[in-house]
Amino acid sequence: MIKLVHKISIYQALIIIMLLSGLQARAQRQMENLDRGVIAIRKANDSVYVGWRMLGTEPDEIAFNIYRQSGNEKPIKLNKTLIKESTNFEDGKLNFGVDNSYFVRAVLKGVEQEKSKAYTIKANSPAQQYLNIPLRTPPGYTPNDVSVGDLDGDGEYELIVHMTGRSIDTPSPGISGIPIFQAYKMDGTFLWQISLGRNIREGAHYTQFMVYDLDGDGIAEFACKTADGTIDGKGKVIGDSTKDYRNLNRNSGSLYGKVLDGPEYFTIFSGRTGEALATTNYIPNRYPLNGWNGHGGNGGSDSTGNRVDRFLACVAYLDGIHPCVVMCRGYYGRTVLAAWDWRNGKLTSRWVFDSKNGESPFSGQGNHNLCVADVDHDGKDEIIYGSMVVDHDGKGLFSTGFRHGDAIHVGKLIPGRPGLQVFGIHEIEDNTTGPGATVYDAATGEVLYKGSMNKDVGRGVAEDIDPTNPGAEMWYSGSNGLLNMKGERIGDNPPSTNFLIWWDGDLSRELLDGNHIDKYKVGRIFTAEGCLSNNGSKSTPALSADLFGDWREEVIFRTADNKNLRIYTTTIPTNHRLYTLMHDPQYRLGVATQNVAYNQPPHTGFFLGTGMEKAPKPNIVLIKNK
Repeated sequence: MIKLVHKISIYQALIIIMLLSGLQARAQRQMENLDRGVIAIRKANDSVYVGWRMLGTEPDEIAFNIYRQSGNEKPIKLNKTLIKESTNFEDGKLNFGVDNSYFVRAVLKGVEQEKSKAYTIKANSPAQQYLNIPLRTPPGYTPNDVSVGDLDGDGEYELIVHMTGRSIDTPSPGISGIPIFQAYKMDGTFLWQISLGRNIREGAHYTQFMVYDLDGDGIAEFACKTADGTIDGKGKVIGDSTKDYRNLNRNSGSLYGKVLDGPEYFTIFSGRTGEALATTNYIPNRYPLNGWNGHGGNGGSDSTGNRVDRFLACVAYLDGIHPCVVMCRGYYGRTVLAAWDWRNGKLTSRWVFDSKNGESPFSGQGNHNLCVADVDHDGKDEIIYGSMVVDHDGKGLFSTGFRHGDAIHVGKLIPGRPGLQVFGIHEIEDNTTGPGATVYDAATGEVLYKGSMNKDVGRGVAEDIDPTNPGAEMWYSGSNGLLNMKGERIGDNPPSTNFLIWWDGDLSRELLDGNHIDKYKVGRIFTAEGCLSNNGSKSTPALSADLFGDWREEVIFRTADNKNLRIYTTTIPTNHRLYTLMHDPQYRLGVATQNVAYNQPPHTGFFLGTGMEKAPKPNIVLIKNK
């Protein structure tokens, strides 16, 4: 009888596992219902490069036909056989004295589907590799970080631009500019402007803004920290516009110009209009000011706003279906993450993670950035907060104890190993020791590599840039060369330790730095003439992401006069076909957090590189505009 009960228990357990697996298999993430994203670029040789999207929900057997309409002529099909191996096409020489419009039709089981939106090269347009977006840049301001979202439900991305005036770092005194955000369509149409007001300081660590469809209505929201005097896109003031909490006493030393008093808010804005939809108190508040110190809580008193005003933010699918926005404060000592749901016009708190005690293993582990990924394969996202991971339920999953750093890269860095890996660099703060660079297992915290012991490492990157080495490579300040993921030297240092981009026709990634792109062991392959990068010596783009066309990435720069944004796209044909990277959940969330503090490039949740296996289909459902 005991054996029978035991057998029944195992059987019941198996049934439960199967049921849970079935439920998990049916749980689909709500994601953007993007259109084909057709782009056509006139090249210098007078041919035309055309690219378009394959969606993450489309079957493998899908094929395409491409059409061109010149002037008033009847559209003609350009391909002789179905296009099955790529989502791009190069059209021969044609008459540029008339408008030339391109559209595609998907083909399923021999039947053409409805035609896509067309992209038109206007008559007599010059050969140029970018879309130009004229800006309404306020006097004394510079277009800085950019994020994207579908703000009107038409299947196309719109741009949200952070306009920055005088920017000041948290340790430094001074009166900053007022942070301003503007929204534009890809054709340059101005949509709205939000001013955060004088009680929000301008700087890389203060204003982290999220753009994402949080409530599943097909239209993205805009979310950020606000204060008394914030003005929304309809001209409505949040809080009391008469209040000024800035320290205006020039004799107050390190406190001059800082905002260390007054209410702090968190606001959800309409992506369509910029109108404030809901405002609540920011979690956590700043008090006590000296409760956010570094060095395991033993770093002495800091009431000057340096530690307390260190903010991060992200979007994560904490229930595996709906996106939540997570607003964060602190990483040198105390660390707090507050998860919010925006559903049916209501803003509610989901959970709050608080390391509280400076001696906690979860204190002092944060970076100037963060990543979001499903590290334990339960369909729900975790937050990789530098040297620790917070589970989807707001509980600490584990802490490595490696402490603070300037950059992390999370992905399938070691293709033969189960799960995801985290590469990070670390500052060796006063009175601390440890590795300057590490690799650890994203699900367990198992340490896979430690390097540059007791050395402060300021920059580092991990990705597949060398096709001769299986999997990803890593390189960082002081690495003395390109390393494989075991830490073995396999080549010379790349020319930059900064951003990344998929740009040319192969599967390895390229190096993006300043206004140019380099290929490892090849050299310079692209320069955005007349454009500048952002954020000083960090030399980051306004944004780099798969915005339209095929799966490869676009890059956005500001022009040198700060009057325009230019979105550059590749015109190099490729025979590789993948669905749009924006339908890979980890990559899409990486784009949403790219603007946070010290910008970092997004990574896919699967290995994308030379020798890759077939990309797994994302478990998503596309949400149409309601």
